[in-house]
Amino acid sequence: MRVSVVTFPGSNCDRDAYGVFKSRGHEAQLIWHKDSDLQKPDLVILPGGFSYGDYLRCGALARFSPIVKEVIAFAKRGGLVMGICNGFQILTECGLLPGTLLMNKSLAFICQHQFVRVETANSPFTKGIAPGTVLDIPIAHKEGNYFIDDKGLKTLMDKDLVLFRYCTAEGEITDTSNPNGSLQNIAGICSFERNVLGMMPHPERSATDTVPSQDGRLIFEALESFVR
Repeated sequence: MRVSVVTFPGSNCDRDAYGVFKSRGHEAQLIWHKDSDLQKPDLVILPGGFSYGDYLRCGALARFSPIVKEVIAFAKRGGLVMGICNGFQILTECGLLPGTLLMNKSLAFICQHQFVRVETANSPFTKGIAPGTVLDIPIAHKEGNYFIDDKGLKTLMDKDLVLFRYCTAEGEITDTSNPNGSLQNIAGICSFERNVLGMMPHPERSATDTVPSQDGRLIFEALESFVR
């Protein structure tokens, strides 16, 4: 699989994502935000971090980077795009995903391991993962509180577009297992065409032998299976 990882000023998880794909035997390359060539990828990653210092609001300036125009065109042609944390915020800002990410309910930055439940296997990013599977995947954000209006929420539910929800270790969806106040504990969604994923948890931080949890590997294995 050929993977292009975009680097914005302030990105800090681009090397993590790049390293995970390289370690899994894929052809990965880092793409600077001012470039206009995605280098023919099978998958584009918009990584976590603080693009442009989160000036104005998260992702608001990154959406105007030249490479984002190419990402939008790539996605509209059916290309796979994965936005992680700040990447999710950028995807909502540029209109590839509905809704928005607000300040955490606590108004504090949260960095911790977090349980999330897989809601559907009907996506390239969850292919082969049984619905109800609980993953231990770290989060690190201050603006991860997902919000969408009632009409948009109904569409997400009707179209089976919610891929991940925050949960307990047992897979229960509760208020206390919701770290940031996200609507209905939503941790990740996909586009109507199912080729664009936005998620706040960091699977690239739980996909190597050097970290406590390797649950993020299931997401990368799902992508590999889909591309094959």
